[in-house]
Parts: sequence; C-alpha cells; structure tokens
Amino acid sequence: MFIQQTDLFRGMDKDFIKKTYDLTVKQSFEEGEVLFGEGDQASHFYILLKGRIRLGTRDTGQVVHTVSRPGEAFGWSSLVGRDMYSASAECLQPTTLLKIDREDFQEILEKDPKNGLSFFRRLAGALGERLINSYGSLGLAQTSEEHRTYGSSLTLQQSGSEIT
Repeated sequence: MFIQQTDLFRGMDKDFIKKTYDLTVKQSFEEGEVLFGEGDQASHFYILLKGRIRLGTRDTGQVVHTVSRPGEAFGWSSLVGRDMYSASAECLQPTTLLKIDREDFQEILEKDPKNGLSFFRRLAGALGERLINSYGSLGLAQTSEEHRTYGSSLTLQQSGSEIT
C-alpha cells in the first residue's frame, strides 16, 4: 500500500506525499498487542497496511470502531489538538501499519497549507463517516418518525408541523 493511495492522501502533491512518507515507520504487531491506551499521550497517528485494529473505550469496554480497511487511518486524536487518545487500539490479528509522528507531521502541514487543508478536509470526512457508522451500530439511526435537529435547539417533528 502506497501512502498516496490512502483516502487521506489521494491526489495530493507528490512532494507532500514524499515528505510524509519519509516520516513513516513501518511496524508489525501480533494479535492482542495494544498500540495505545485510552488516555495515553497522543503522539502518533497510524495507517493500516494489513490486519485489524479494535478501537474501544476503557470504561465500558465498548468497541467504537474496527479498523480493517488497508489505508484506513486511526489515532486521529494526535492530529486535532488532543493531548490524549480518546480510545484504546488493540490488534485483533497480526497487523502491519505505518506510524507517523505527530510533531513531525505538523511541521509538514504548516509548511504546506494547501495540502494541509486538503488533508484536514479528508480527515473530517473520514471522521464524519465513522460517526455516522457509530450511530447505526448503536441503533441511533433516525427513522422517519423521529425528531431531527437543524443545528439549533429546535426540533421538527416529522409526523406534523410541530416545532418544539
């Protein structure tokens, strides 16, 4: 898997890709190994090459996402100004990934704002998809009879014109 083929980096400038790739460290892990724990210092983000990673919460033990698609990124807490990871990451099978240092990558992003903006737009899209998938797995997907909010405290009830 080349980094330019991942969702986050597809179509970006070759120089930006090369600088980013030069930061990567390829690592392999066995089933059951923990990459990071919820609350650990968020110092890296990762791109899956092969394997499966369970992202879960310590308090409830609930799986919040399973990373299983080659090219999928995780450890995003390190990229969005969070000091600690919001979930734990455990290998569900032998896994190979690319590890990228937060501070080194931030330098590249700051020196190349055009590609940095594209990267963060794609990251936001990936996180949005993950959030929507989480809603579905939690049974929170809306039906036509449920209430919808429209960016405020107002809700529009689907079965009538009542606004509460």
